[in-house]
Amino acid sequence: MKRISIGTLILTMYALLVYYLGYNTYQWLLTWNLPIHPVFFGILWSLLAFGYIIGKFSHGLKYFSMIGSYWFIVMQYGVILFPITTIVYLVWPSQQTIFIAGNVLAIVFLSIFIIGTYMAFSPVVRYKTIHLNKDSSSHRELKVVLGSDFHLGLLSNKKHLQRFVNLANGEQPDIVLLAGDLVDDDPIWFVKDGMSVVMRQLKTTYGVYGVVGNHEYYGKKIPLLIEEMKEAGVQMLLDETICIDDAFYVSGREDATNGKRKSLESLKPDNEELPWFVMDHTPYNLNTPAQLGVDVHVSGHTHRGQMWPNHLFTRRLFELDHGHKLKGSMHAFVSSGFGFWGPPIRLGSRSEIWSITIRFSKK
Repeated sequence: MKRISIGTLILTMYALLVYYLGYNTYQWLLTWNLPIHPVFFGILWSLLAFGYIIGKFSHGLKYFSMIGSYWFIVMQYGVILFPITTIVYLVWPSQQTIFIAGNVLAIVFLSIFIIGTYMAFSPVVRYKTIHLNKDSSSHRELKVVLGSDFHLGLLSNKKHLQRFVNLANGEQPDIVLLAGDLVDDDPIWFVKDGMSVVMRQLKTTYGVYGVVGNHEYYGKKIPLLIEEMKEAGVQMLLDETICIDDAFYVSGREDATNGKRKSLESLKPDNEELPWFVMDHTPYNLNTPAQLGVDVHVSGHTHRGQMWPNHLFTRRLFELDHGHKLKGSMHAFVSSGFGFWGPPIRLGSRSEIWSITIRFSKK
C-alpha cells in the first residue's frame, strides 16, 4: 500500500511537471498565431513525455522510445529554464514577453541540441602513460584501450560502434577492455543490426575483454549478451580472473547490481609478482582494490553526468567520477563512456575512449 502511495505521488508530480512545461510551450506557440488545437497539442506533448515508457512495452514501439529519449532534454533543461521565463512574465506580463522569452528559450534548446549532438557523436581519445613497478614477463610496454557505456541500441547504433572500432584500431592496442553497459538494456538491437560484425573488426594482440554493467541486468538477457559478445570476439569475464600470455592478470567483476557477486579478494591471483588489472563497471569502492594490490582498475558508469550540471552530483557520489587517479600504487581510470543513456547528447562531458600506455620497470 505504501509503495502504491509513493508511486502515485511520483506519477502525480511528474504529470504536473509535464503540464507546466506543456502549458508554457503552448502559450508561446499561440504568440506565433499557429492554428494548433489544445487537445491535439496535448496528445502530442503527452506522447513525447511518455514515449520512452511506451517504447518499453514492445520492440515494435521503438520509435516511441527514440522520440521519448529526446524528452529528457526538455525535462532536464526545462526544469532549469522555464521557471526563469515564468518569473520574467510575472514581472512584465504581456504577450510580447511570452513571445520574446519563448524565442530565446527556443534558441537555447536548439543550441543545446546541436552542441550536445556533436559532443555525443564526435568521440575523442584520452591519452595517459603510467609506470608500474612490476615485471611483465618479456613486456616492457603494454597498450590498453578502454571503452565503456556504449549503450548500443536504437540511437547509439552500429555506425557509432564503427567509430569506436576505427579509433581503437588506430591506437594499435595490445588489449581492449570494455567496462560494462555494452548494450542499452536489451541486446536485441545489437543482434538485429548485426553489430557483432563491426565489433569483430577490433584488432589486438591479446584480445578483447568485457564485463557486464547495471543496464545488462536491467535487460535481463545476460546469457544472450554473452553469446552475442562471444560471436563478436569479446570474452566476457563474470567474476573471473585470467592470466594472459603468462605476463599479466585481468579480472572482470560482476556488476554491483548483482548482490551475490564474488568478493574481489576471491578473485585475487596467487602470483603477486605479475601486474593485475581489474574491470568493475561502477567505481563505488576504490579502497578495497588499492589495498589488495590491484595495479590498474578501470570503470565507467558515471557518464560524468552526461548532461550539465549533472557532473556536480557524480563528483559527490564517487571518489573518482572521471579521469585518472593514483591511489597508493594503484592507477584508477573512470571513463565518461563512448555512448549515452537516453538522449544522444552530451554537455559538460564527451564521448571518449582511453588509450593507456603501461610501462613496466621493476626497481
